[in-house]
Amino acid sequence: MAQRGIREYDAKRILAKHIKRLSKGTLRYRGRVVLVTPGMSIEAAAKKKHWVKTEKLTVKPDQLFGKRGKHGLLLVNATYDEAKNWIDEKMNSTVEVGKVRGKLTHFLVQPYVELDKEYYLAFAGHQEGDYIHFSAEGGVDIEANWDMVTNVNVPIDASIEDVDLTPILDGVSNDDRAAFRDLITALFRFYRRLQFGFLEFNPFTHKNGEFFPVDTVARLDDTAHFLCHEDWKDVEFPAPFGRELRPDEQYIADLDEKSGSSLKLTVLNPKGRVWTMVAGGGASVIYADTVVDLGFGDELATYGEYSGNPTTEETYDYAKTLFDLMIREKVEGRKVFIIGGGIANFTDVAMTFDGIIQALDDYAEQIKEHNIKIFIRRGGPNYKAGLAKIREAGKRLDLDMEVHGPDMHMTKVVSIALKNLEGGR
Repeated sequence: MAQRGIREYDAKRILAKHIKRLSKGTLRYRGRVVLVTPGMSIEAAAKKKHWVKTEKLTVKPDQLFGKRGKHGLLLVNATYDEAKNWIDEKMNSTVEVGKVRGKLTHFLVQPYVELDKEYYLAFAGHQEGDYIHFSAEGGVDIEANWDMVTNVNVPIDASIEDVDLTPILDGVSNDDRAAFRDLITALFRFYRRLQFGFLEFNPFTHKNGEFFPVDTVARLDDTAHFLCHEDWKDVEFPAPFGRELRPDEQYIADLDEKSGSSLKLTVLNPKGRVWTMVAGGGASVIYADTVVDLGFGDELATYGEYSGNPTTEETYDYAKTLFDLMIREKVEGRKVFIIGGGIANFTDVAMTFDGIIQALDDYAEQIKEHNIKIFIRRGGPNYKAGLAKIREAGKRLDLDMEVHGPDMHMTKVVSIALKNLEGGR
């Protein structure tokens, strides 16, 4: 699972779309939120959402960082004019959050909610299932009061209906227990069905069958995009606060948005000597961890994945972007390029390798000039044809290349590649 943070706006938008169905009508959430950006003013939003002008508002940055109140970045119980002036003042300003400096560009606007009681609820995935965390004492100090949080485990092969929620319900009044059982059950169904890896509501309140999530933090399993793209609809995976995408990263992000496949790229060290092109979100984590475990974390140039059966053209665009990055910086000694992955379920290895071969044709001379050795390990549909094609291309282009199939352990190719770096550890 490759968990990636999404905006609070998107989390609440997706929740509003699905919660009635998943709660079987027991839980109501209206999803009254708007996102103000440099391209979408609060004036324009108010023309579509009339409550923006008629109700008191809460306004806050929506850029994947928390503790906004403690950083003076939270406006509550505000009129429309107050909210507009506050956003105008903050928009495109640079602020420091912790040790990170960044520009404020996205603001969530929602109706102000008076909280008689603050609750905490979170769902978090782990290797063997999911945890439910609940407290009847939610709010900004939940971490300091974690001893008041009740934790329940839901095994990966169990449904929420099979789980005893009594330990959680002990924290609420007898009159509210049935409502909270329905609430937790419905929200957990939403969390699992929509492929979240983490989902937190803190604080939230519940009145007359209506759910009011004041603050929400969410991470999706982005490798499930091909399953959930209709349910997620236009979801955005923004860069962490304070980090602007490089042009090459933005190029891949744009490709990803247009594709039914998953194409991700993060440049870690453009002067690094270890470059990877890994198929699959899980495999990308394993390969990166292996590079770090073998002592070459500071040489790891990129982190990313191509998966979900990308087309030949998409794979070519992804590979040429990597090659273009790879030849920009000269380094002492050689570089290694690892084209790896597990054994694909449905990705046509030969078809994707056609795209890689096209990129090799374009960059062969620069690859040799920069003394780059290529290591390949791949399996899956049509892998034998794919490996034969790329092996022949390597010979034709006179490239320094090793080609392996699934008979080699997935991470063995990493250790072999790293031994080829001069000054290896």
